[in-house]
Formats: sequence, structure tokens, C-alpha cells
Amino acid sequence: MSGPAQCFGPRGARRGAALTLVFASVLATAAATGSLPRDGAKSSRPATRSVASTVDGDEVAAAAARAVADGKSGTKAAEEVVSRSGDRWGSVYDERQYEEFEQALDGSYTGVGIAARRSADGRVEVVRVQPGGPADRAGIEPGDLLRTIDGRRVDRRPVAEAVALLRGDGEDAAAGSAVVLGVQHGSVLRTRTLRRASLHTEAVTVRWIGRDRVPSAASRPTGSGTSPAVMIDVDSFTRGSGTEVRDAVRKAPAGAGVLLDLRGNSGGLVTEAVAAASAFLDGGLVATYDVHGEQRALYADPGGDTVRPLVVLVDGGTMSAAELLTGALQDRGRAVTVGSRTFGKGSVQMPSKLPGGSVAELTVGHYRTPMGRGVDGRGITPDLVVGSRAEERAETVLSGLGGGV
Repeated sequence: MSGPAQCFGPRGARRGAALTLVFASVLATAAATGSLPRDGAKSSRPATRSVASTVDGDEVAAAAARAVADGKSGTKAAEEVVSRSGDRWGSVYDERQYEEFEQALDGSYTGVGIAARRSADGRVEVVRVQPGGPADRAGIEPGDLLRTIDGRRVDRRPVAEAVALLRGDGEDAAAGSAVVLGVQHGSVLRTRTLRRASLHTEAVTVRWIGRDRVPSAASRPTGSGTSPAVMIDVDSFTRGSGTEVRDAVRKAPAGAGVLLDLRGNSGGLVTEAVAAASAFLDGGLVATYDVHGEQRALYADPGGDTVRPLVVLVDGGTMSAAELLTGALQDRGRAVTVGSRTFGKGSVQMPSKLPGGSVAELTVGHYRTPMGRGVDGRGITPDLVVGSRAEERAETVLSGLGGGV
């Protein structure tokens, strides 16, 4: 996971917002975030139970140091230790990969327009395809499985290896370079040759919904009558996305309800999720988390809109930082949540610089909702569980709350 400038100490990062793995088009694991916030974290009393990483960071660093001293790859040596550790979300990245993930946090990258996650059986599943991107033009769809990249099998490979293969190396990673994917669609295996492209993701999109869809500010209805409702679709929590959510809420006409769509949101920067929570809360607790047993807390900024009707849409692709936001709004009675159970990624990773320049990201704890609910492995059950036509049901709920539609 990646974030703003890091400050690394001998035992790991001293400030969070670590590497973020999954964005709207970067191939990685389902570990969207869980990265620590860079700021806004306030220490509380120590936790009564220590939740440490399943692998010691010093052990990983020592393995990398030995390899570098022997003229070998410190990155590969660290990967071997992490892969044996059982740390589901632990990963190792070389310097180039780290830089690429930081660029992805700004919404810009060179790639093929795929978001993917590791399925329960270790395979790489496509969860989102960027409209108009190389993968979309090649006919790749959500639910497809990536079996090979340039002829190499990616099943059960370390995430960093799959990312490196998809993005290429050196000149092979430039826009216009080719990458050959072996894709399984249902029971059918097919090969697709894609050309990498310079892409930009829109993390937040806003549109009007319901009977009174309004295309522009000038044509918004005034006076009596049904107000429009606003859908705010947050694809991932990249830099600035929290501010975009707050701006969208502030610009919505009085009385307009908000449908916050977090379906398929694979996470991102925790600080951005907290900023998004601040759009709907007047300060107060958003989540708690622990780092090697020390409990800390995240708080919303004051001044959010606590009156406007709010419905949150979630599904099995709602992960990590998006679950943190969902849990906060649900626990504090600020929103009605609609959809299906979320993914259940509530672990916290922290990055540390290794000998040779690579970065290891290891699990150090877990976060909890304001009411103390753990998310990891459980997910969040929405207030209204629906399968098909979830958006339609959510609009009905929002209408019932007096939010237009």
C-alpha cells in the first residue's frame, strides 16, 4: 500500500498511509488497504490483546540483508520469508513497484485497466474493468480469471510477481508495449494480447438519480416539489477522493438525499476514507485500530452534514477502507446500508524499508468499527440485505427517508 512521503525507522514505518495494492486498474491482491493513516490517528490506551504480524519484520529484514551481502536479490529473499509466514496480506515490493503504486494513488498509471483480487482458492479474479481501457476493448469482463501473463502462470504466485508481470519491466512497461493474458471466462480459456496505455481513473463520480434527474446547477428545481437525489460513486480512496465526496455533499441542493455507492470499492488510503466520513459526521470516532497491541483511534473532522438522508450501497467487493467507512456510518446511525455482506478485510499493514531498497508490508493489527466490531474475515452485514436490483432497493429506501428519488 502506498501513500504520501514515508518515514522509515529501524522497525518499520513511523507514519502510515502505506502502499495501497488495489485501485481501479492495478492488478494486485484483494488487500485494498488497511494501510495506516498518515495523520489523524490519536493514541488511546493500550489494547488488552496484542495482534501482531504473523511474521517478524526483523526476520524479513535479516533475510534481505543476508541476500544482499551474498550478491543476491534482497526482494526475493524477503518474499520467501513472507510467503512462508501465513500472513495473508503480507507482500514485498521492489523500488520500482513502490513508486508505481504511489503514482496509482494519484489516479494515473500505465496499465491495461484491470482491477483484480485473489480468490479464496488462490486464483486471480478480475473484479473491475476500466471502460474504454485495453482490457475492456479486448472483451475481458469482471469474473474472468487471469491464468497466465506473458505465458507465466500466476495462480498462487506472490502478488508482487503478478503485478510485475502485468506491468512489465523497463521499456516493456511503456505505453504501447504488449502483454499477453491467458484468461478463463467460465470454462473457456482464451488468449488476449493487450497494449498497455496511459490511463487515469476517476475515483469519485457524481450523478443525479430518481424522477428529478438534474443535468446542471442552473436547472435544479427550486421551491416546492421533490428534490433530486445524488449518487456519489466512490471507486477507490485515492488522494483527494475524500475531499471530492465532501464537496459533492456540500454542493447538493438542500433536501437532496445521498446514495453513497461503495460497491466494488477495493479500498485505498485510510485518511481519505476518514475524510469521506467527515462529510456526514460532525466529528467523533470513525474507527479504532491497533499496531502491535497499541490501540489508536481515527476521528472525523467536525462540520459534516448530519441531517441529509443517506443510504450506502455495498457488496462483496467493498473492502478495507471502504468497510471502515461503512462500519462508521452504520454504527453511528448515520446511514442505512443496503446490499450484500462486504469482503471482510480489516487487517492493518505497515511498510518497512529493507536492505537493497525493497519494501515489506506486514500485518501488524486490525481495525474495528466505533462499536468495537471486528471486520477481518467477517465483513459487514448491511441493514437491508438484497441480492439483485440492489440499487433500485436503495433508491426506494432513500425515498422513504425523504431524500428525493
